Amino acid sequence: MGSPPGPPFDPDDPDRERRERDTEPIPRVPPDEGPDYGSGAGLSDGPSLSDDVGYGEGPGYAGGGRSGRAWIRDPEGGYPEISEDELAGLRADAAGNTPRRVLPLEDEPSSLVARYLFPTERYRGEWKRHWIHLATPIIVGIAATFVLGYLSGFLAGQDVGALTTVAVLLWFAVMAWVAWRVADWWYDRFILTNKRVMVVNGIITRRVAMMPLVRVTDMKYEQTPTGRALNYGTFVLESAGQEQALREIKNLPNPNELYLRVVEEMYEPQAVEARLGKEADEAKADDGA
Repeated sequence: MGSPPGPPFDPDDPDRERRERDTEPIPRVPPDEGPDYGSGAGLSDGPSLSDDVGYGEGPGYAGGGRSGRAWIRDPEGGYPEISEDELAGLRADAAGNTPRRVLPLEDEPSSLVARYLFPTERYRGEWKRHWIHLATPIIVGIAATFVLGYLSGFLAGQDVGALTTVAVLLWFAVMAWVAWRVADWWYDRFILTNKRVMVVNGIITRRVAMMPLVRVTDMKYEQTPTGRALNYGTFVLESAGQEQALREIKNLPNPNELYLRVVEEMYEPQAVEARLGKEADEAKADDGA
């Protein structure tokens, strides 16, 4: 018989004990013994699992055995602490509605807007342009007051009465133009219903532009740095690549809240109806109380 393969036996070999341990046969465990491992080499009687620490050095292994690696349960519970304030914004009310970052819905349209709504249309709100829309006429009015006032005083001192009268009349004309622009701003409204968006403007010549919500294919709003500081923006509406009467609306206030209002009306009209019904019920309850 030939000698077994491998290096010759050396009693002083430092790795001999490790090789013998690694080549030691692994004991077989009968399947009917379940999770309680029987007695055998390197294993002790009793369960090998622990409720607290999983595998490790302890009763599941004989003394001096190598410890395994497994999940270890957090002794303090292992679940994050969430306060009631953090959960308040995530809870739904009795109607299944979660809080929305939108402005309160208005009850009734103004007399200016009501004439353009048909009976089955449900009113959602109306908004005037931001006051920045009046920046140009206000600046012109202030500048005209100072310049023409100084010019009138200078001409009066030169004993030129006709030119002084012209300067005063010119100032009245500028102030009339400023008043016209302010009145035009007051009658300029952006209107939202459950079916369409509208813009109504004009004092003598009234202009009404509208777009059905079902035809809006894309909507965005833009804010310049000044608009972000003063909270106004420009809305841009797109409709299936067609030429539309209502596309760009400038200087609308609270653009983020208004954007959420329009998107909610487009994609979640049932949520709007439920919120309106809840507010009506609360108002009746307050009146009854």
